Amino acid sequence: MSKEIKFSDETLEVVAKIILRYPEGRQKSALLPVLHIAQAEFDGWLSSEVMDYVASILNIKPIEVYEVASFYSMYNLKPVGKCLLEVCRTGPCMLNGAEDLVAHFENKLNIKDGETTADGMFTLKTVECLGSCGTAPMLQCGADYYENLDNQKADALLDKLRDENQRSRYC
Repeated sequence: MSKEIKFSDETLEVVAKIILRYPEGRQKSALLPVLHIAQAEFDGWLSSEVMDYVASILNIKPIEVYEVASFYSMYNLKPVGKCLLEVCRTGPCMLNGAEDLVAHFENKLNIKDGETTADGMFTLKTVECLGSCGTAPMLQCGADYYENLDNQKADALLDKLRDENQRSRYC
C-alpha cells in the first residue's frame, strides 16, 4: 500500500499562512514556497501525486504545478540520494573547470548527471547559476557551498560527506 499524500496538520497551518500572504484568487503565487515544503515533507522529491496534491491545495491545475516544478532545478522530480551534489554549469564555472569536475564525479561515483549512486548516498545534478561566480567551480550540497573545487578537493569532499552522512537522511 502506498503512503497517503497529505501534509501534517502543522504543515497545513504553515501552508495556509503562506496562501494568506497573497490576494484572494492569487493563491498560485504561493506555489514556490509550497513546493519547497512539499519536497521537504515527502522524501526530498516531488512525485506526480505530490504535485497533484499541491495543485488541489492551491486550487490550480496540475499542469501549472508541473510546469513550475520542471522549470526550476531546485525541485527534484525523482528520488535523490542523501547528498545531492548540485554542480553549477554556467559560464564562469564552466570556464574554470566545472565540466571536468562533473566528469570527475561521474567517474568517481560511477553515475551520470541526474543519477544516484547504487548505495543511495549521492545524486549528481548540474544546475544553473548558484551565484558564486568568483569562486568557480563550485557546488551546493544541502545549504552548503563548496567553492574553488578541483579533483583533489572533490575527492576530499566526497569522503567527508560519506563519513558524516552514513547515519543521517540528508546532507
